[in-house]
Amino acid sequence: MAVVRTTIWTFLTLLVIASAASIAFGQLHPPEFKGLRGVPFPSMNPPPDVRSYGEGPAWDGRPPDGVQPLPLDMFASKDFYKDRALWMDKRYWRCNSARQITDMRSGGAGQSTADPRIGSNPTVSARWGDCNMDWPRENIVSPYPFKTARDHYQALLADAKSRGGPTKHTYETMPKWDGAYGEYVPNGRRVWNYWRANQVPTILSLLTPDYQQRMVRQVYHEGVNAAHQWSASYCWPEGFMRQWATGPKPSRIIVTPEIVTFLGSAISRIVYLNKEAPPRADVPQWYGDTIGFWDGEALITWTSNIQGWNQHSGFEWSNKLEAIEILTPARDASGKFLGIDWEAIFYDPEALVEPIRTLWHRNYQQSWSTAGRLTWTECTRPLYPVDGFATQVAPGQVIQYRVPDMFDRPWAKIWEEFFEKDMDRPKEELDLGFK
Repeated sequence: MAVVRTTIWTFLTLLVIASAASIAFGQLHPPEFKGLRGVPFPSMNPPPDVRSYGEGPAWDGRPPDGVQPLPLDMFASKDFYKDRALWMDKRYWRCNSARQITDMRSGGAGQSTADPRIGSNPTVSARWGDCNMDWPRENIVSPYPFKTARDHYQALLADAKSRGGPTKHTYETMPKWDGAYGEYVPNGRRVWNYWRANQVPTILSLLTPDYQQRMVRQVYHEGVNAAHQWSASYCWPEGFMRQWATGPKPSRIIVTPEIVTFLGSAISRIVYLNKEAPPRADVPQWYGDTIGFWDGEALITWTSNIQGWNQHSGFEWSNKLEAIEILTPARDASGKFLGIDWEAIFYDPEALVEPIRTLWHRNYQQSWSTAGRLTWTECTRPLYPVDGFATQVAPGQVIQYRVPDMFDRPWAKIWEEFFEKDMDRPKEELDLGFK
């Protein structure tokens, strides 16, 4: 089960710095349309990761200087449900980000490390994060006045129409975005929903009470019980929000006058252009239905009909999740295409207390003709939930296995069965489909 000596050299150094500055300015700085899109963040983006406090056995369970630990925190608790009054205190989580807690026993992404942060006497020896680091909540909530994705999309469309749009591109005029893309990670930093930049209470403050409990449940079982129920472990769908976090995401783009296609090894999406509204759907899709239009060189989209799901280290979302995305080309001072500034605003009245936003950059790497082949992920399942833990099963080995209901939060059912028998779990409201 289961880290110049010469004037010429000085001139070249300054030239490199200036060039890098122009590139950085072109990325994560899309043009601003007041109240609609491109509003700058109040502070830096992307944010730095919350640092780990101390290394080695001497730091096992020891709080940072000047920090008074709580009498009871997550790593000493036997029932997180009873601790609800403590959830919004960062000390309950020992000032770790959600992803730090997920990776307590590893160096991240499942890789082992010689100095696991869970300490020498798990779990009470779990190490602390830096209590003084936290990306401001005001950077995460949407700066726009809209309550729904529909209202936001219609306002963006009306703005485009006021300037003669939306733009109807032909093969000759459409933006030349076709190609392979990577991720722009300045100084190794990623967008906030990699779950490494925030204290857990900051993320919880974005959620409604029921979804707060769901996230606490996940972080607790990942950190205390090491019972990670990751979608990739079981060949489950990754879910819509996974595109903005660690793991699979669209890496290539195809543009035509009728559709824009985002392709990846495990997640692919199609944007249908110039439709009035997303199609009505009785059954949601894992990655929703997306429509969009061009506003000059900017692509504006609206996604609805998204299947509720979750992602490890983060929060769950409901079937009411919708997203507005604005993709704007980024160029350097000479006009060279660098990639796409990708702003996304998420609306989910069931899970979120208010809309939230992220802004990242997809870095253009090369054309389709020069890129390597795009491989498809055919998931051959190596892991199964045995006693509640994702466990490797050898070919030919016989195990008892219950087929999960993929629309009934299978990760929660596993935790409930194997780890919560002695917990005072609140009774969940019966949903008869009228919510």
